Amino acid sequence: MIVQQILKSKADDGVVTVPPGTDVSHVAEIMATRKIGVVIVSTDGKTIMGIVSERDIVAEVSRNGNVCLIAPVEAIMTKDVKVCGRGDNSDSILERMTEGRFRHMPVCENGEMVGLISIGDVVKARLSQLSMEKEALEGMIKGF
Repeated sequence: MIVQQILKSKADDGVVTVPPGTDVSHVAEIMATRKIGVVIVSTDGKTIMGIVSERDIVAEVSRNGNVCLIAPVEAIMTKDVKVCGRGDNSDSILERMTEGRFRHMPVCENGEMVGLISIGDVVKARLSQLSMEKEALEGMIKGF
């Protein structure tokens, strides 16, 4: 399965972005309200400056206390963002996420972000694919 198929199967294809300078507390509020685990830091919604996950916020609070909540998001964001393309294979994406120990990956095309996939999206797609293969094999065995 390729990333494009995963993007098409998602109920919401929007990516939540925040501009640089946004307080970490506001980012946490956005995540809690929208029930998401990551936001992209971007000035235009297409160019990725960084990514901030709930893990990043928790780690920063653990290191520096709640004073970090008034810091700008770029103080804690990951700047070296790993991205994928629409044509990338889901198995290779799953491997990259597992090795890198991250759960979200922006999808880019021609240098612009076009979507975001999570490890949950990839696993769900893989389970769906396995289910279809199982049904096809059962049909072949039963002679349908």
